[in-house]
Amino acid sequence: MSTTDLCDAYPEVQVVEPIFNDFGGELAFFGQMKTLKVFEDNAQVRATLETPGQGRVLVVDGGGSTRCALVGGMLGELAVKNDWAGIVVYGYVRDSEELAGHAVGIKALGVHPRKSEKGLHSAAADKVLNFAGVTFKPGAWLYADADGIVVSDKSIHS
Repeated sequence: MSTTDLCDAYPEVQVVEPIFNDFGGELAFFGQMKTLKVFEDNAQVRATLETPGQGRVLVVDGGGSTRCALVGGMLGELAVKNDWAGIVVYGYVRDSEELAGHAVGIKALGVHPRKSEKGLHSAAADKVLNFAGVTFKPGAWLYADADGIVVSDKSIHS
């Protein structure tokens, strides 16, 4: 189920631009996507990770903001506790050493020590997101490993 093998077998998959780094304790992960659009406010990220993940991947479009982190150690712990397979953040994370100890896949642009503010901005869940050259649709499938991230409208793992 490596992303390279999936690309070879399914040339129609979308390939995410190689701008993400690994931060979680799991380098390879996959699942159906739950999408979330936020901006410098991770209250809805927390609220989502507090719900049953059922092996899904939370895709967070943080607009690529470089002013704060959207996921930290406590949220990584919530993801594990509530059975989320992974988190992809178009933004930044913090507590990187702590995140590396959690059994969940986490990809983000980088690290930032500042936490996000709460209550600043509204969030939108289950919307189609577009970043890193790819369209992320709720319910579609995301596959990630050390080589990258691929997205497919249907399940392509065996």
